Amino acid sequence: MNPAPNRPVQAGAVTGIWPDLPARQQPSWPDEAEAERVRERLGQFPPLVFAEECDTLRDQLAGASRGESFVLQAGECAETFDQVTAANIRDRVGVLLQMAAVLTYGAGLPVVKVGRIAGQFGKPRSQDTETRDGVELPTYRGDMVNGFPFDEASRLHDPDRMLEAYNASASTLNLVRAWVSGGYADLENMVTWGAGTPRTEAVRQYDEVTEGVARALRFNRAIGVDSPLFHSTTVFASHEALVLDYERPLTRIDSRTGLPYATSGHFLWAGERTRHPDEAHIDFLARVMNPVGVKLGPTTSADDVRRLVDRLDPDRTPGRLTFITRMGAGVIREALPPIVEAVQALGAAPLWLTDPMHGNTFTSASGHKTRHFDDVVDEVRGFFEVHGALGTVPGGVHVELSGNDVTECIGGVVPVLEGDLGQRYESPCDPRLNRNQSLELALLVAQMLRESDPTGGVS
Repeated sequence: MNPAPNRPVQAGAVTGIWPDLPARQQPSWPDEAEAERVRERLGQFPPLVFAEECDTLRDQLAGASRGESFVLQAGECAETFDQVTAANIRDRVGVLLQMAAVLTYGAGLPVVKVGRIAGQFGKPRSQDTETRDGVELPTYRGDMVNGFPFDEASRLHDPDRMLEAYNASASTLNLVRAWVSGGYADLENMVTWGAGTPRTEAVRQYDEVTEGVARALRFNRAIGVDSPLFHSTTVFASHEALVLDYERPLTRIDSRTGLPYATSGHFLWAGERTRHPDEAHIDFLARVMNPVGVKLGPTTSADDVRRLVDRLDPDRTPGRLTFITRMGAGVIREALPPIVEAVQALGAAPLWLTDPMHGNTFTSASGHKTRHFDDVVDEVRGFFEVHGALGTVPGGVHVELSGNDVTECIGGVVPVLEGDLGQRYESPCDPRLNRNQSLELALLVAQMLRESDPTGGVS
C-alpha cells in the first residue's frame, strides 16, 4: 500500500443514512449501552484507508474486468489478534508477492494485489451455537466478536473487541505500507520472499521465475532503464463487511466529493449468507463509494444477480462491482453460465473472480474441515472454461492461504495426506492453502491465463 495522502477527512462517522433493515449474522451484545459507547468511539477514530486509495483500486479493477490485468485476492480465512506479529504479516505478504510474481512472469499480465488482511476479524457461521460434551456455547464468530477457546467467558460477545480489531488493522496496515514501499517488495529481493521454504518442485519453478526477473532487471539496467515499479508495489486491503456495528461507524465523508466511503478497507464484500438485496449488508455496500463485491454460491439465480447489479451498480461504473463465484468444482460448469448470461443481458460488465475454496469444503474422517487441492484447481479451470465459452473475462482468483507450512488442505505438490491434517491444523475456521500449495496454484493459473490468451501473452 502506498502511504495515504495527507487529505482532510471530516471527523466523525456518517450518521442518519442507515435504514432499519434486517441484518443477518450480527453479534448479540449483552450490554447495548456498552456497544453504543464502542460505536461512538469508532466513529471518532481516524480512517484506516483513504478515499483516493479506494478510487485507485476501483480503476485497477476496471482494467482487470477488461482483461488488461489480473486480480489476486488472497489471505487469511479469519485473522486473529495473536497473528498480528511482524513475522506472520511478513509471511502472508511474502506469499502474496510470490504468487503475483509468478502470475505476472508466467502470463505477461500486471497483477492487482488485494489482501484478505487488516480487517478479516469477523466470520459468518451456519449455527448460532455449538455443543461439545453436552455443553452448548455461542459459536466463534471471529476475534472481532468473541474468542476461539471453548469456554463461557471467551464465547461471550464483547463489543470492546471491535476496538481491538481496529487497532490490529491499523498496526497491520502500517507495517504492510512500510514494507511494500520501503524495499521489501523490490524485485531485487524476490529471493527473500519465500526464505526458508522447503525445496519442492513449486519452489524450484519459483526460483526459475526469480532468475528470469533478475536477468530482465540486469538487462534494463544495462540499457539505462529503471522504474519505481521495480522497487515497490501496492497491496490493497479487503475483508467481508460483516459486523455492521464496526463498518458503519468507520464510514466517512470524502472531503473532495461529499460522498461516503467505508474507511475500514479498500474493498469490501458481502458473503453468500448476507447478499440479500433488500437487507442491511447490501444496503450498506450500496451507499458507500468503495469498489465492492458479492460472493455467489451455487444456489444463486439469474434474478438474484440482476437485483444485485441494479442495487450496487446502477450506473454501470467500471470497477465498482465484483462478483466472486464460489460454486464447487462439480457444479461450476453448469451453475455459472446462466448467471454470467443474465449479467450480460443487463449490459453490465462486473469483474468476475473465482473463489475455488468455499464450495469444495468437506469434513475428513478425523473431523477436520478440509479441501482437496485438485478440486480447487478444477474449479479455477471450470471458471476459465465458462468465461472462455461466453466471451467474458476471467478476472482473478480469491483464495484463503497461509504463509506458514500448515497442513489444512489435502494434496498439492508436496501432498498433504488426510492423516497429516492434525500435524499443523492452525486455522480457527476454514482450511487454507500452505505456501507450496499457493505457489503451485499460481503456476497453474498462469498456465490457464496463457492458454486463454490467443496472443500467448504477447501484446
